[in-house]
Amino acid sequence: QVQLVESGGGLAQAGASLRLSCAASGRTFSNCAMAWFHQAPGKEREFVAAINWSGIITSYADSVKGRSTISRDNAKNTVYLQMNSLKPEDTAVYYCAADGGSRRNWDLATVKYDYWGQGTQVTVSS
Repeated sequence: QVQLVESGGGLAQAGASLRLSCAASGRTFSNCAMAWFHQAPGKEREFVAAINWSGIITSYADSVKGRSTISRDNAKNTVYLQMNSLKPEDTAVYYCAADGGSRRNWDLATVKYDYWGQGTQVTVSS
């Protein structure tokens, strides 16, 4: 089992920045691919960004590419999502997710993530 707790969400103006954090506990975090998803009201949950177990390989949705950076600190069991140049369409609940810990390096955007946090709300005003 992996327990995930997100933080860092809130209200921001368009053009501002936010950094989301996801603290993990339980199973060996350093073996897990980690990802961020978001879900806007009335829409399905969508992939935002992912990072492999070592932090070397990343993947981004086109909607955030160039504006967001995913990173991890395995010593702190934490993954981050730095979001810059925020847009109103970034408004959503942001979820952190972890895979099963297989040291995966491929298909980070489409792999099945087994563990999920409760989410943190990000609201961007125009």
